[in-house]
Amino acid sequence: MPDYSLGLKCKLCGKLYPKSPINFCTEDFGPLEVTYDYAAIKQNVSREKITARPRGMWRYREFLPIEGEPAVGPQVGGTPLIKADRLAKELGVQKLWIKNDAVNFPTLSFKDRVVSVALSKAVEFGYKTVGCASTGNLANSVAANAAQAGLEAYIFVPSDLEKAKILGTSVYGANVIGVTGTYDEVNRLCTQVAFKYNWGFVNINLRPFYAEGSKTMGYEIAEDLGWRVPQHVVVPMAGGSLIGKIHKAFNELYDTGLIDTPVTTKMYGAQATGCNPITDCVKSSRDRHKPVRKPNTICKSLAIGDPADGIFSAKLIKDTGGWAEDVSDDEIVECMLLLARTEGVFAETAGGTTLAVARKLIEQGRIPRDEEIVICVTGNGLKTQDCVAEAVERHEVIKPSLDAFDAVYTGAPAGEAVLV
Repeated sequence: MPDYSLGLKCKLCGKLYPKSPINFCTEDFGPLEVTYDYAAIKQNVSREKITARPRGMWRYREFLPIEGEPAVGPQVGGTPLIKADRLAKELGVQKLWIKNDAVNFPTLSFKDRVVSVALSKAVEFGYKTVGCASTGNLANSVAANAAQAGLEAYIFVPSDLEKAKILGTSVYGANVIGVTGTYDEVNRLCTQVAFKYNWGFVNINLRPFYAEGSKTMGYEIAEDLGWRVPQHVVVPMAGGSLIGKIHKAFNELYDTGLIDTPVTTKMYGAQATGCNPITDCVKSSRDRHKPVRKPNTICKSLAIGDPADGIFSAKLIKDTGGWAEDVSDDEIVECMLLLARTEGVFAETAGGTTLAVARKLIEQGRIPRDEEIVICVTGNGLKTQDCVAEAVERHEVIKPSLDAFDAVYTGAPAGEAVLV
């Protein structure tokens, strides 16, 4: 299949670059983004062609910047869009959906999408060693997908990352490097390593290609809604790329004739109060975010103090008529439990953040209760179990007798039930 990507374009000055492992403009240091021949895509794509392909992110192959078939992650994507009626009732809204990337293959987060594209491109460029700076989910995904592709991987993470995420990276045989610093300090170190050793770092020199994988969440949402887009989408923000890429996906579908009506979706961004550079930027009506030097939140997967796409995500939110909010750690935990108990979805802290923000926006009247809402869940709660361990009810241990169970069930004092 042909590659319809044309090259890279600076998001600030518009300068064009050939397809190569570079992530910034040499003129103004602006970030680069992949550009496409949309006229050619429109001539060669149709709803029928897409739906005839296997379920997964690569059914939208024409919109992704690789040559031929994907070398890495051919089974990524295709996660469910859940009609969340019980949660809708709790929130007092009429139409609510959960886009559940907590069950993505192979590492249970949306990062498998971006890594699949980035590592496929790394193979094209001839890299044998790849890596990333990560707050957890990306570490898991790069390690797993690199193992599948036979690539050596170096994963750099803050040294205080959740143990489950470090274990979920080390198990794949990756070289895990803990760094005593914030994510932004880890990222700066990785930039130096990438250029000194000429390795392919997915969120550094491969970032323009990597970021395009996020668009596939948007394609899937629109297809699962019957080839249309929702009125409101709430998205977690770390580096700030995902919210923009979902919106870009909606517009690409319209521009190529796959959806019929212009995109009027309002985009909403979610962060934790302990690391909220983008939401603070939106709420303060500034053009630029102020970096958070020392993030302080249980939501480590969103704890990026100086987000690479912060300026662009804040502008997008304002331009679409959306809004941004942040929530406390207590609200995050509360909404992790709410989502699990109403819809059977165990999301990590980022999911709790997104639901808590959605609830706040609904209560503020910024999202109407009678319009359609999609909440994006990007990672699995099995990775952040410690955050809810103290919030769940203690279970009971009983002797192996019916009388003991009856005492628990009826609440009668039988003296045989013990809380643990």
